[in-house]
Amino acid sequence: MNPAPTSGASTDLVVLDARQPAADPESAAAFTASAHRILADLVAGGAALGWVEPPSHDDVAELLGRVVSEARASDAALRAAYLGRRLVGLGYWRRYARPTHRPHADLERLAVDASVQGRGVGRALASALIADAEEAGIEVLTLDARGDNTGALELYRSLGFSEYGRLPDFVAVGERRYDKVFQMLDLRRPA
Repeated sequence: MNPAPTSGASTDLVVLDARQPAADPESAAAFTASAHRILADLVAGGAALGWVEPPSHDDVAELLGRVVSEARASDAALRAAYLGRRLVGLGYWRRYARPTHRPHADLERLAVDASVQGRGVGRALASALIADAEEAGIEVLTLDARGDNTGALELYRSLGFSEYGRLPDFVAVGERRYDKVFQMLDLRRPA
């Protein structure tokens, strides 16, 4: 996988297959540290990324190791967005594990550093991941998002995702309750 196009993003933005920075131990350590910083900062600020408390460095390292391993087996894709030499975002999808669901994948996480949100980084990452899914023969790409994450939901809609379900007040963060919104992108080509 080559660097993805960055239409609409900052001209310095490059989206790479994240297996590249994970290829050697020194680059992998720097990538993991930067990814941890982004994820922990976003979660500390209230972002809905699957953690209530910011993840530990070890949690992020384990997660990235698992996704990179699955990507090497064509069961996942992991993308990293850089502005210059600085990691500013990452995202991945993973293929469903059940044999009957293998043509499908879940866009599990898309995270963009708060300092560059609104500059096209999320769109560039999501577009690259969609292209990776098409290349891998994924038929349906799904995701879920917290209902108050209107920016992400709008981004996904603009990329062709459609809502296929909603669980009202499903996500509990302290006393607050949020809808869990399910979206899908059908990548099957008409016969």
